[in-house]
Amino acid sequence: MLQDKDRIFTNLYGLQDPFLEGAKKRGAWNATKDMLDMGPDWIIGQIKDSGLRGRGGAGFPTGLKWSFMPKEVKDRPHYLVVNADESEPGTCKDREIMRHDPHLFIEGCLIASFAMKANACYIYIRGEYIFEREQLQKAIDEAYEAKLIGPGNIHGWDFDLYLSHGAGAYICGEETALLESLEGKKGQPRLKPPFPAGAGLYGCPTTVNNVESIAVVGTILRRGADWFKGFGRENNAGTKLFCISGHVNKPCNVEEEMSISLKDLLETHCGGVKGGWDNLKAVIPGGSSVRCLPKDICDDVLMDFDALREHQSGLGTAAVIVMDKSTDMVKAIARIAYFYKHESCGQCTPCREGTGWMWRVLTRMAKGDAEMWEIDKLLDVAGQIEGHTICALGDAAAWPIQGLIQHFRHEIEDKITAYRANKPHVAVMAAE
Repeated sequence: MLQDKDRIFTNLYGLQDPFLEGAKKRGAWNATKDMLDMGPDWIIGQIKDSGLRGRGGAGFPTGLKWSFMPKEVKDRPHYLVVNADESEPGTCKDREIMRHDPHLFIEGCLIASFAMKANACYIYIRGEYIFEREQLQKAIDEAYEAKLIGPGNIHGWDFDLYLSHGAGAYICGEETALLESLEGKKGQPRLKPPFPAGAGLYGCPTTVNNVESIAVVGTILRRGADWFKGFGRENNAGTKLFCISGHVNKPCNVEEEMSISLKDLLETHCGGVKGGWDNLKAVIPGGSSVRCLPKDICDDVLMDFDALREHQSGLGTAAVIVMDKSTDMVKAIARIAYFYKHESCGQCTPCREGTGWMWRVLTRMAKGDAEMWEIDKLLDVAGQIEGHTICALGDAAAWPIQGLIQHFRHEIEDKITAYRANKPHVAVMAAE
């Protein structure tokens, strides 16, 4: 269990002053110039050594991502873009950082931009985050006024920070769709290659990182890579913000160490599952786009990238959605399927056509108005969408359905059987 002295986000709940004076008391902006004086290679090396993996969902090693940027600035400027879109259902961690610890985040933007030789950083914030934008903008203005950022600042690296308000589309959480939106175009993912490190914002070398990934950078450098690496299992280092919602007694956001067991996480911080642990039915461990896990796996699963991948799910954004035995799993996944159908940008045929088809079939299955053979057909279509689209939205739409059929196929079958029993006059659809 993580001790208070090891927490990075010490104002996660907004109980203290979120602005400059309060942030400095909590350690932000302490020895920042000393870090920059060590040079970009040292900073990137420290982030690599710390084992920090991206906190936005994919879990790609952050230091490695930074190292992909060109070593020298030539005819095109470098940019850092921070993804503050946070549209994954169940996820509510980045907004707490922007509301309650914005200076930790701004300091991270400066350090990361310096490491990648970027003199400008754009924060792309979700359209619905009005208060978060106001808080963050106030903190940015404070940082400019105190000469912590801006031209001729006290850290010796000219640096401008811009806040850009999105229009509320889920697809703009995908890094290349975010870049398109930032450029004023329709938010649709780009084909890769070229990758953003080669041609990103305005065709210039760009790195896109999540808010949490950037906000932890200053503390990692202050306390050392080995300190951060001391939490969690190998290849799953550090502390992590978990967003826990659903059928628990006390839903919450909490910073914990990686590789904590799911049961410990829920029992310690959320007062356990409503009705007791035995009343647990399933958990979606990383936001709505990952496969759900049934209780027998939840009993001893660890909350990190590799442990959840072994069970064909994922840590994602660490948005833990808990469902007790009152949950209609088919109806729940049908609701998630509607979300992905609604949020598809329509660029790729498998996603544009497939998400709507899967939602319609699942809606019928939730009532039992389907045939047994359609379950395998649904699984087959989900498999044809997965991995066949420009971005991962196709995967995000397919995985919840695959998890449902893998672990709760019997619920679909029971609904179909009950529907037939109650409506014997319904003509049986011919099998293929």
